[in-house]
Amino acid sequence: MKCIVCKAPNELQMREDAMPQRGEGQALVRIRRIGICGTDLHAYRGRQPFFVYPRVLGHELCVELVEADSDDPQLKPGTPLVVMPYISCGHCIACRRGRPNCCTQVVVLGVHEDGGMREYMSLPLSCLVPADGLELEQMALVECLSIGAHAVDRAAVEPGETALVIGGGPIGIGVMQFARIAGARVIAMDINKDRLAYCKDTIGVDETIHTESVDDPAAALAELTNGDLPTVVIDATGSPDSMIAAFNYVASSGRYVLVSIVQADISFYDPEFHRREIALLSSRNARREHFTQVIDALRRGDIETQTFVTHRVPFDDVIEAYPSWLKPETGVIKAMVELG
Repeated sequence: MKCIVCKAPNELQMREDAMPQRGEGQALVRIRRIGICGTDLHAYRGRQPFFVYPRVLGHELCVELVEADSDDPQLKPGTPLVVMPYISCGHCIACRRGRPNCCTQVVVLGVHEDGGMREYMSLPLSCLVPADGLELEQMALVECLSIGAHAVDRAAVEPGETALVIGGGPIGIGVMQFARIAGARVIAMDINKDRLAYCKDTIGVDETIHTESVDDPAAALAELTNGDLPTVVIDATGSPDSMIAAFNYVASSGRYVLVSIVQADISFYDPEFHRREIALLSSRNARREHFTQVIDALRRGDIETQTFVTHRVPFDDVIEAYPSWLKPETGVIKAMVELG
């Protein structure tokens, strides 16, 4: 079968692999759609933590079941399914507390273990999530959107709050949509005017701030919030400078959630942090309930997906197209790889 491996930073290679062997408690699946995530792009550029080369990328997956030992009527051969790409140990402190997304030994497909940039793979049955009624492309978006749903859950967003979401990429767009569903007034902040226009015109955020057009983003936020500042700030930029600056954007008594993972130290001025009694939270991966939440929202039509995928390529064209997805001028929001 065909497989694309990231051999080293900025180096992808097509190779022929043997068909995977299905183990006990596993399913053999055929890959149908692969969403390209910021994690994949950072890994390609050599900027992804928890990563070693060579690695088969790809964790935003829609698959078709080929065979499995299961009596579940939702797991029949030919059934399209969503993949939850996090494999947890089940017995560490996080797992025992119902938080397998931050399991001390978590394995994320495409990061710690080879992912889905190939034609077939064998997966634990626990990784497969039925999503009847969704299109294949929507299924491949569920994992990405679940990251946003989990971040909003971590922030405990309440109706009527003002939530600032920094970063108008795919993760940030998901955060914005679930913050809106939670009842928040949403402000989007980014350096890219086109992304902000998309967030305003298509996603329906309430306000936008283009950081390149204002001298003081905190002052611009204060103006939009009658001097209060947002009670929820969620950063999805992947920029250490942005993550540090955003401590100044959080209202007194507010919550600051970091979705981005960067290879850097994040620092802040402690007296100001304490004066405001800011709650600082990280958000990692997602849990099965967030996958279910996203699938239900997609079925209801609460989440915009028609314009979310901006670039589509067949599997054989991935290596040629990949470098272009790193260029802002190509206007990529979400790239999708199609198989079969």
